[in-house]
Amino acid sequence: MKKIGQYTARGTVPGANASDGSPIELTLFDGRFDTGYVVTEFRIWSTAYNSDSAADCIGKISLSANSTTGTAEYFRADDENEIGWCASEGADRSANDAGMGPGIIDPNNLVIQDLYVYARNATGDAINYMITMEKYEFSEWRGALGMAVDTADGE
Repeated sequence: MKKIGQYTARGTVPGANASDGSPIELTLFDGRFDTGYVVTEFRIWSTAYNSDSAADCIGKISLSANSTTGTAEYFRADDENEIGWCASEGADRSANDAGMGPGIIDPNNLVIQDLYVYARNATGDAINYMITMEKYEFSEWRGALGMAVDTADGE
């Protein structure tokens, strides 16, 4: 694979989406099967800040618009479409950093088509996200294989 660029996506999951768990779609597919992205960093943080846990939030990135959104099984490492997970504390409970730490990224991720950002919190406040990716060029068969795997996993 040949690196051909870097891309940062940032935005906000609106409060309605944050409370119901529906994702924000990031359209990355450029119509080619020989380019794709590798996610290198994923962070989330609440747009609200207060002295209790109301500004805490969780988030994930997935290759699918059909990821699990229930709070009981939100993070699923056994779901091949989920490629990144993150949590952030909005309250500074112990005079330490209030969160915004790096998430966990599957080092074998490859995004050929679109990426979906999921984020939740207890209050339904909007949640910020920032995703850093590197764009690569590779053989068409690798891109087609990546798309086939994504489709076979439940889209």
